[in-house]
Amino acid sequence: MFGFGAGFVLTQFGLRWMRPWLGVAISIPTSTLFFWCLAPFFVDPSDSNLKAVILFACVGLFFPGTVALLNFESNRLMGPNIAGALSSMTPVFAVLLAIVILGERVRGPQLLALAAIVVGISLMYRVHVNLSARALWLMALPVASSAIRGVVQPSVKFGFEWWPNPIAAVVVSYTVSSAVLILSALARSGGTIPNIDHRGALWFAAVGLCNGLSVLAMYAALEYGPVTVVSPIIAGYPLVTLLLSRTFLRKEDVGPQLIAGVAAAVCGVILLFVAK
Repeated sequence: MFGFGAGFVLTQFGLRWMRPWLGVAISIPTSTLFFWCLAPFFVDPSDSNLKAVILFACVGLFFPGTVALLNFESNRLMGPNIAGALSSMTPVFAVLLAIVILGERVRGPQLLALAAIVVGISLMYRVHVNLSARALWLMALPVASSAIRGVVQPSVKFGFEWWPNPIAAVVVSYTVSSAVLILSALARSGGTIPNIDHRGALWFAAVGLCNGLSVLAMYAALEYGPVTVVSPIIAGYPLVTLLLSRTFLRKEDVGPQLIAGVAAAVCGVILLFVAK
């Protein structure tokens, strides 16, 4: 939760020097390199399962690459607070799929908690954006990010039935994502290596490590815990983003409605955890 929240704030610094499509082509491969360094110590190829590898590779086509690109772009257009708030709708999608795919159960208090999260997110969004056609289009970026993560979380947990190794999962998915993002960046720059500002590259490398470690922690939690608990807890990261953006990005406006929205979302997360 802390890592995802901090990643939104760090992205603001990287975007000062680099476009989102190039930044994501640096951040994800940085995480991938780190995970490959861990793999020899934590991944035994003899324990691998082909079905799990295929599933993790399919996940990598969309996560983390596409999600990171959507997050970076919405962060650039809307700021870290609103982008982070809207993208925290993941548990709504994840819990529904966990019920359908994994057979997990959800009770009345948990539904109330999810409602509180949605209300809190709505309050945070309304602080900065009017519901115009452009606002709805902007809203689609982080919501799409949430939907993808909501599908990924129960899918990865399903894959752990075949190969319960979080580091193997991130190595496979991040490798696929890195390949797609690097090829896309080269295609976008006309087949040549684009100009890379070292200042932006360092910030996006930090974002990559921050988000990568968060994904690894999330996968480790999903290996042992139900999606209906893990996903909503992670969704509390807008509070981290709010506090850090207020500290490091003074231009971010923090008013009563925004604070109320964050409080509602966090209370929803706490209620869902207690209800479980």
